Amino acid sequence: MIRKAFLLAVTISLASLAAHATTTTVPDSALLSSPGVYTAGGYFTDSLGNVVLTTGGGNANGVGNLTGRNDDGFSGPIVLPFTVNLFGNSYTQFWINNNGNVSFNNGISSFTPSGPTGANVPIISPFFADVDTRNASSGVVMYNATLNGGNTVAVTWDGVGFYNEHGSPLDYFQLILNNPAAVPAGQGDIGFFYETMGWETGDASGGSGGFGGTPAAVGFGDGAGNGEVLQGSIQNGISGIVNNHYIWFDTNCPAGTTGAGCNPIPITGTPEPSTLVLFGSGLLALGGAIRRRLSL
Repeated sequence: MIRKAFLLAVTISLASLAAHATTTTVPDSALLSSPGVYTAGGYFTDSLGNVVLTTGGGNANGVGNLTGRNDDGFSGPIVLPFTVNLFGNSYTQFWINNNGNVSFNNGISSFTPSGPTGANVPIISPFFADVDTRNASSGVVMYNATLNGGNTVAVTWDGVGFYNEHGSPLDYFQLILNNPAAVPAGQGDIGFFYETMGWETGDASGGSGGFGGTPAAVGFGDGAGNGEVLQGSIQNGISGIVNNHYIWFDTNCPAGTTGAGCNPIPITGTPEPSTLVLFGSGLLALGGAIRRRLSL
């Protein structure tokens, strides 16, 4: 029998990390509707890329299942084809974490989000929650770094289940990162995209049937108090809020601008249909909870 034990880490006050740091709340109304597909308009591509091969899960060493199925695994460092700017910091590599987020500096195995962005580390969380892809009915995480001539990368959680090995309901969501030097018209540097979102909480995060407890975090931050979070982040009902919606952010960080001076801004206008990238169907965190498997 497998169970989860929780190790509580110290939560660090954002205010003590950076006197001028700011976390901005983006209203849920900034989301744009995309009924029936990942996003509205544009051209359709089913090129989700390759299966993300992770660690064996949690803190386990080595590559896990070659199908990509895992619980709490992460993959990285992965070299990006361009530099990502986040609150004045530049990154050339990142980690893809099974639990609905990507991070910088290290991989994250935490499964319950801590704080509005999910963790007090540099992170981008389209939907930080306890993803578990071990059930045969669940999809896995995919990565494509060749879109838009290599100027766009996509990380897709393609119909994924939740802990403990639930294969229904499923979540379909995707993170898009654009090269800041080659952002297509109407888009931004960072995009969150959602199709059907059937759950928001894993069993070990206080949830039951995919709901309750500590729901998913939606947002991103630099780990030093600067952040951008959706209004409904870590609130009950977040899955319904993002269901069949999308949002672009412009990092808006001119050369030499750092910290709160370059807060990303949401792009709420309707993008030009011909420029949208669409999707196909189909470390150790600070301030977070760390999972261990115990055999009885």
